Amino acid sequence: MYAIGGSSSNEPPEEVVAATPEPTPTPELITEPVISEPVPLPPPVPVKGIWIGAWFVVEDGLLDSYIELAENTELNAFVIDIKEEHGYVTIPMGSDLYPVNQNILIEDMGELLADLKSRGIYTIARVVCFKDSRRASAVPEAAHRELNGNVWRDARGYSWLNPYVRDNWDYIADLCLEAANLGFDEIQLDYVRFPVEGSLSNINPAEGGDERSRTEVIAEFITFIRDTMLEVGVRTSADVFGIVGLSNNDARILGQDLDLLFPALHYISPMIYPSHFANINQNGVGQIINGVLFETPDTEPYDVIYNTLQHFIRRREASDLNKAIIRPYLQDFTAGYLGEGMFIPYGADEVRAQIDAVYDAGLEEWILWSNVSKYTMDAFIAVDETQ
Repeated sequence: MYAIGGSSSNEPPEEVVAATPEPTPTPELITEPVISEPVPLPPPVPVKGIWIGAWFVVEDGLLDSYIELAENTELNAFVIDIKEEHGYVTIPMGSDLYPVNQNILIEDMGELLADLKSRGIYTIARVVCFKDSRRASAVPEAAHRELNGNVWRDARGYSWLNPYVRDNWDYIADLCLEAANLGFDEIQLDYVRFPVEGSLSNINPAEGGDERSRTEVIAEFITFIRDTMLEVGVRTSADVFGIVGLSNNDARILGQDLDLLFPALHYISPMIYPSHFANINQNGVGQIINGVLFETPDTEPYDVIYNTLQHFIRRREASDLNKAIIRPYLQDFTAGYLGEGMFIPYGADEVRAQIDAVYDAGLEEWILWSNVSKYTMDAFIAVDETQ
């Protein structure tokens, strides 16, 4: 139709109970945060979405199948890559500073967005921020460097931009503005953190005399992007590790302090996939979440999601309207790599259990993640067109 051109750790010890308490729904749903903006924002949309990776937007028939799904079920939002984890962008840019992979270039993104909007589909531009091998290679001074001066790479061979380098902020902001101008309803920042895999001790000190902490610089970057987007009337969200709701130490390492991020965003999307929490094979204990010990978290999707969200809800302070809405990413994939007994196949029941846990926690928004953008269609509730 259109032309084309994750860290787990344990909480500090606390009282462990044998089973998840009966869910007690939050009395009132959290309302849209009140953030002063120069351009009026359109009415908020309670998002029930899926992520569609750039490669899969251009795969024959796949996008059409999800458009049809959105027209017939509760699904109402698509998250689409504008910049993916290698650093490639998926839309034409006016500067050769932005590396474009011709295999996933979506030349008529504006046309696509107009079509989606005409169908009532909310559109979110996903922008991978600091994981970016392409810019790191082209502009080494913008990247994390080794002690010997070479560009640092993580355990998987990726290079990362240094959040302390101010030019990186403008580089990302310009791309966000282009996405907004094309018609996206929202900008979603991903990999908005410091690296955690690889030889971290071999990274040259990032601060270079800068006294700001990691959490401060990430919060200031996000605030900068949010303010930039408000100038054009577009909301900003960010993905965070699920573990930062449980562990302050992990939050400091990643640079994702919820107390700083909640006031800086319209939406926070904790990636709380049950498979990503520690199981008994990995650390001999499992994961304690909200006072509950989960030895095999992936096998208990409802309880893991419900209890993890309690941490985020408490941190948010529901009485404060000037804080981001919690909109979690949920798991729609089978984590067979965890090994026998540590995982279960994820189908309609497991996906729906996570969605129900979101609602029982008193929240109303969610996004599903599959790294191949293939989703369990039977998990969605059909909408009667006559209603």
